[in-house]
Amino acid sequence: MRRAAHFWGSDVNMDYFIQQLINGLTLGSIYGLIAIGYTMVYGIIGMINFAHGDIFMIGAFGALITFLVLVGLFVSITAPIAILLMLIVAMLLTSLYNWVIEKLAYRPLRGSFRLAPLITAIGMSIALSNFVQVTQGPRNKPIPPLVTSVYNVGGLTISLKQIVIVVVTIILLTIFWYIVNRTPLGRAQRACEQDRKMAALLGIDVDRTISITFIMGAALAAVAGTLYLVYYGVVVFSDGFIPGVKAFTAAVLGGIGSIPGAVLGGLLIGLIESLWSAYFSIDYKDVAAFSILAIVLIFMPSGLLGRPEVEKV
Repeated sequence: MRRAAHFWGSDVNMDYFIQQLINGLTLGSIYGLIAIGYTMVYGIIGMINFAHGDIFMIGAFGALITFLVLVGLFVSITAPIAILLMLIVAMLLTSLYNWVIEKLAYRPLRGSFRLAPLITAIGMSIALSNFVQVTQGPRNKPIPPLVTSVYNVGGLTISLKQIVIVVVTIILLTIFWYIVNRTPLGRAQRACEQDRKMAALLGIDVDRTISITFIMGAALAAVAGTLYLVYYGVVVFSDGFIPGVKAFTAAVLGGIGSIPGAVLGGLLIGLIESLWSAYFSIDYKDVAAFSILAIVLIFMPSGLLGRPEVEKV
């Protein structure tokens, strides 16, 4: 009887562990989508866009407002169509915001000292957060569950929302990897990453390439924001800060400048948070994530998949 109980306990513990892995992969996929925006912008112009987390939050609010409008206009709209329209509107909204921010706030400071764009990015983050707080209010904004299907596989519980988030992340990672490595736009981005002046001499429109990069990052942040809203069912104006910092941490952990590294870092941060919350104190999950980041950077300063930065002379 004791042996049977021992094996039963082992099975339960293993199911619980795998369940936390699934939860961590889901959360990490959202972080990874946001982190790609950080890493693409840094790869080309060497700047950390600290307003990117708030772009993610605006994407979530854009999806929320779209949902409320759809419910008001169409009583019997189906969930897949509603989510698709929420994604489209959120992507268009965030792309417009990021394009304007890049053109008005970042482009004039591109040739200035390195701290100027960083300070501007922090200022834009505060401005966007307060703008949403004033226009949408400081309280949590909930929506009813849009995807409720849950599958029980053995002792595991997997929701359709989790499957959708992971699948969307894989598809978008594949698409963006292809764009960067196999298209003329990707070649222009990689040329600007290596040397913007030389790229301009070769006929590449550097300003246009950088603007498109900001738009692409914003679109990914909008997808992450919409999935975040669908997964948690609530959003608040301050949601841009913590996920934004986590996504930036993921980009650094994976190797900033590497798109696969951004997703890998996001998955690792999500897994660390989920497993730490499950087996230790949930109050210290953020401490655990940043501690792992510090340890990795001590031994691998360029991150897991990053390349050492070469100083141009």
